[in-house]
Amino acid sequence: MLPVTFLPPDDDTVPFPPVHHALPEPNGLLAIGGNLRPRRLLQAYRNGVFPWFARDEPILWWSPDPRCVLFPEEFHVSRSLRRTWRRGHFEVTRDRAFSKVVRACAEPRPGSPGTWILPRMVDAYVELHRLGCATSFECWQGGELAGGIYGVHLGRVFFGESMFSRRSDASKIALWHALESEDVALVDCQLENPHLQRLGARRIPRDRFLALLGEHGVR
Repeated sequence: MLPVTFLPPDDDTVPFPPVHHALPEPNGLLAIGGNLRPRRLLQAYRNGVFPWFARDEPILWWSPDPRCVLFPEEFHVSRSLRRTWRRGHFEVTRDRAFSKVVRACAEPRPGSPGTWILPRMVDAYVELHRLGCATSFECWQGGELAGGIYGVHLGRVFFGESMFSRRSDASKIALWHALESEDVALVDCQLENPHLQRLGARRIPRDRFLALLGEHGVR
């Protein structure tokens, strides 16, 4: 087993190691350190790597195997969700309130000990959005932000980072619209959970995920 690579904080030219060097336990840990500047972040996503770390930790970079993804044609639209949309109570937009969506995703949630979306993470993804490499889908009700999802968008892949709801089904409707976008052929969910599985997400081998990034114009 190869040791985890340590990335220098001020030299973005140092590449990530090949993802097959990632640890099996914890699953996918590939590198430590570096920074959250656009060059480093884009290098990460183009190679199937993403940052995820807690407040008192260094920056941790991950590429788990298997990978959780969601294909548009496999998204499960329940009858109740379809009814909710048909009632016309929600309006969905894209990139109208990116920073608000990120900050809403960072807010404390019931039953959660904290958030991994720290202020420097917020700043990093807002900068990616300014550069045209990140996008958000917002769900509005009565002119108020009811839910949304944000992530990195490269080629035809939407690397979903986080979503939130202030009204029932609002984040699902935002995700639904992301999946229906012509420039989205795949949503990277990173790690599986029961909620995503109910929506149709499934695990695929990391090698297959990397191949899909190439097929959809990311790598």
